[in-house]
Amino acid sequence: MFLFIKSLRFSVRSIGILLLLWSAFVHAERARDWGIPFVGKPGPQNAITDVQGVLVGHCTLIKGSGDLHVGKGPIRTGVTAILPSGKAFRPVFAACDTLNGNGEMTGTTWVNESGFLEEPLLLTNTHSVGNVYEAVIHWRRQAGYHDLADPFGWASLPVVAETWDGRLNDIHGHHIRQEHVFKALNSARSGAVDEGNVGGGTGMVCHRFKGGVGTSSRVMKNGYTLGVLVQANYGKRENLTIAGIRLGERIAGSEMIMNGLEPQASGHSIIVIIATDAPLLPHQLKRIARRSSLGIGRTGGFGANSSGDLFLAFSTYPIGKTSNKGLSQVSMLANSQLDAFFLATIQCVEESVINAMVAAETMVGINGNTVFQLPKEQVIRILDRHEIIDQ
Repeated sequence: MFLFIKSLRFSVRSIGILLLLWSAFVHAERARDWGIPFVGKPGPQNAITDVQGVLVGHCTLIKGSGDLHVGKGPIRTGVTAILPSGKAFRPVFAACDTLNGNGEMTGTTWVNESGFLEEPLLLTNTHSVGNVYEAVIHWRRQAGYHDLADPFGWASLPVVAETWDGRLNDIHGHHIRQEHVFKALNSARSGAVDEGNVGGGTGMVCHRFKGGVGTSSRVMKNGYTLGVLVQANYGKRENLTIAGIRLGERIAGSEMIMNGLEPQASGHSIIVIIATDAPLLPHQLKRIARRSSLGIGRTGGFGANSSGDLFLAFSTYPIGKTSNKGLSQVSMLANSQLDAFFLATIQCVEESVINAMVAAETMVGINGNTVFQLPKEQVIRILDRHEIIDQ
């Protein structure tokens, strides 16, 4: 009898471990795992980190349930950090653009004015921009990101971007603290990037399904790599388009449950970060950033009036010293070679959005508000009916 009970306990434990492993496997699914076809050749991780030197880290905050009590929760938010050139100061060429400007990305006035990105990139919720901005300044100094012997080492114009997670998160509670920003920055690494309900994307909604963080990359015939990371929190359900098929109006059920908050409330935004290792100048990167709109359009986004669709592109190609003295020489590709980068941007933005939705899981937030994950079986069945699925 003892052996039977011991064996039973072992079996239950084994089943639990298997369920955890299976859960991790399911959570790791991406759009291509569903058979959804995309154009272009991805890098090894199909992520922005395929661009050498780019690091990504997250800090995810999920706590509490039930009715909203401002300042206490429930909490469904976080921070995502992107380090363009590792954890040491090295300016890179960059530029910003926008589709619709009802959003915030700090520091972009200087990025567009100077042509340089000198900071890590932080993504979070709308009302935490200030806390994240202050925290990253402290991190720069404590982490030795900038040479403290430099008389200008104290100067910093952080780049912090936001989308609204107030449908699921106690956004007025300002729950993002310095330690959360530090965690995202310190955990930033190369390799695979977590997607869906993570970091700044934790409480986000995309086309009225669960959205969040997504990423993708392309290796072009010229040998250069381009990668994209999005924080997707936009779109109407009926406009959701995958592989050219308008799925949103064909999916049954899985309607958002909003208690005390109108479903059409604010939250129609997307942040797009583009990285490449190609030698490109700021004006060329701005042209690339502008193509993000076409990728968003492929998924059914259109830059709604209440939408903050903000884009930043940078190149990790070494540009030598950026001191205030002497003559600097830089390399650049000819404008005639940019078409490949335009196409790669469009393809990566589209796939990143769908990756965010595929990875995201159903989430219950404030007041029991519920946003459902994209229903896998229905998506596959609809695409298969149109002979779209890549099996």
